[in-house]
Amino acid sequence: MDEKYMKMAIAQAKKAAALGEVPIGCVIVYEGKVIGRGYNRRKTDKNTLSHAELNAIKKASKKMGDWRLEECTMYVTLEPCQMCSGAIVQARIPKVVMGCMNPKAGCAGSILNLLDEPRFNHQVEIVKGVLEDECSALLTDFFKALRIKNALLKEKAKNEELD
Repeated sequence: MDEKYMKMAIAQAKKAAALGEVPIGCVIVYEGKVIGRGYNRRKTDKNTLSHAELNAIKKASKKMGDWRLEECTMYVTLEPCQMCSGAIVQARIPKVVMGCMNPKAGCAGSILNLLDEPRFNHQVEIVKGVLEDECSALLTDFFKALRIKNALLKEKAKNEELD
């Protein structure tokens, strides 16, 4: 089942990539049904808060009619950052399934583990590495293409200066 829902999160990540956003996707499941979907939209929305997880939490909370998502599972393609990890704890989500880790900003085990901090009133079960290669490839391919694009733009600007 985890792979089924992670594939749905990957589909969300591909929506982000189509907008030129970092391809991160998320779905929230309650009793076998997806109740919230989200993908990264920071550039599109011009909003720091427009992370995949926060967008999915907002939709799931609306669907549930409550800020507590106590019987839900979140599937996300990349380990959540500190902001999203905090929101997951605040929403009381009991389980998070992650595709790949985020060694530069992850707060579900890489840098910190805010999801399993015993001093908080809620801890989250973590499952790592579901469809990890596919989730990782989305990010690797995106940033590789971005570097190529930026190099071409830089070269174009340099050539225009010479003309």
